[in-house]
Amino acid sequence: MDTLRLGVNIDHVATIRNARGGDHPDPVRAARLAAGAGADGITAHLREDRRHISDHDINRLTSEISIPLNLEMAATEEMLEIALRHKPNAACIVPEKRQEVTTEGGLDAIGGFDHLQTYVSRLRERRIRVSLFLDPESGQLEAAAKLGADIVEMHTGAYVEAVGEKRAAELQKLRQCAAYGAELGLEMHAGHGLTFETVGEVAAIPQVVELNIGHFLVGEAIFSGLDSSIRRMRALMDEARARAAGIKSA
Repeated sequence: MDTLRLGVNIDHVATIRNARGGDHPDPVRAARLAAGAGADGITAHLREDRRHISDHDINRLTSEISIPLNLEMAATEEMLEIALRHKPNAACIVPEKRQEVTTEGGLDAIGGFDHLQTYVSRLRERRIRVSLFLDPESGQLEAAAKLGADIVEMHTGAYVEAVGEKRAAELQKLRQCAAYGAELGLEMHAGHGLTFETVGEVAAIPQVVELNIGHFLVGEAIFSGLDSSIRRMRALMDEARARAAGIKSA
């Protein structure tokens, strides 16, 4: 059975800290705790408006954590310079709107192909793995492959928010795109909005090698603690993957 990695997004630990200023709660402490609880990597989104993660947080994360850092960033010169300076394990290019509460959808790799080309090539020149956060659509995957991206993280928001037959249809799109992306030579990840109740079906997709989860884990930590919420998510992912492997081999 292939191991499924868990990337823990610590953005909203910083959101709570920033609500009244100061240093508490510390997102770097959360990153270290996540590593101890079974996270394989840490994700942090440095936004243009610095609404949660700060430049100082990125400085500390790159120097103080022992597991890989996935830096989420918009395709801007400012963010490119920061990524090239810090050299995270991966840079995930995401769409960013100042007025949005959270990332509202996938990047348009087709329409933004020419703009993205420079960012993808410059990051890869510095041996930074490039991930594109995309909706699960075949045309977007093809554009990502042509751009030379290493990874596609499929946006799972539509699947999480759907119900009944619509959720089943969204799950099928994720399955089909994960398989197609792997055929194109892309490493397939997934994330956005996943919960204890919704993670299993996505974790069972064999071509998906990493899930990135943040807001739910931080929210659940209010009730059970961050260590407990991460360990439970890790267990649910592993159980779903094992069941899927068992069904496949039966």
